[in-house]
Amino acid sequence: MKKLFSLLLIMFPLMLSAQEVALNTEGQDSAYVQSIVGRSQKIVDKLEIKDKDAALSVRNIIANRYFLLNDIYKVRDAKKKAAKDAYTGKAKDLMIEEAEKECSAELYKHHFEFESALSCYLPSEKVEAVKDGMTYNVVKVTYDATLDMIPSLKEEEKVQILAWLKEAREFAMDAENSNKKHGWFGKYKGRINNYLSKRGYDLTKEREEWYKRIEAKKKKK
Repeated sequence: MKKLFSLLLIMFPLMLSAQEVALNTEGQDSAYVQSIVGRSQKIVDKLEIKDKDAALSVRNIIANRYFLLNDIYKVRDAKKKAAKDAYTGKAKDLMIEEAEKECSAELYKHHFEFESALSCYLPSEKVEAVKDGMTYNVVKVTYDATLDMIPSLKEEEKVQILAWLKEAREFAMDAENSNKKHGWFGKYKGRINNYLSKRGYDLTKEREEWYKRIEAKKKKK
């Protein structure tokens, strides 16, 4: 009985957390809200969630995430502007650097809340799908292309490449715009290329042979 009671105490907060999630639009521009809700809905539509209430909550979790990120970056930008207006030289640079550090700390503080909230409504594979939807599906596109380009990749190399791409995705999810999101993937693609080069792969040659295979397939159609 005591074990059952303890289990209920653990589960009760989780049950509460799965209540319907409201859309938090406080302080947000109406046109921005409409844009973000539409963007979030497109991600949810691909998940094929049968429960309409759960689907609405997931959409609101995603939208609220965008709103939160927007707020964090607005605070950073305001601090940077204030620094530029009030200071010059090294003092200005230090204040701008401090604003960036505070922004990074705020992003990190809230980063894991998002996946935790989604997990109340979605299995792990659909949480992954949400992350991919927020980052233009770059993980899958890049991973599949790399495997297609280098068919001889060893299993441990595939695991490492996928791990780095997913790590890049975590940063990209919190980035302020599409360029910054792609920038994170670009950084990790460079890391992957260096890794493969050290493992003995001639990437220039692999890429040339890959293009030849692609062209050959096109001619067969």
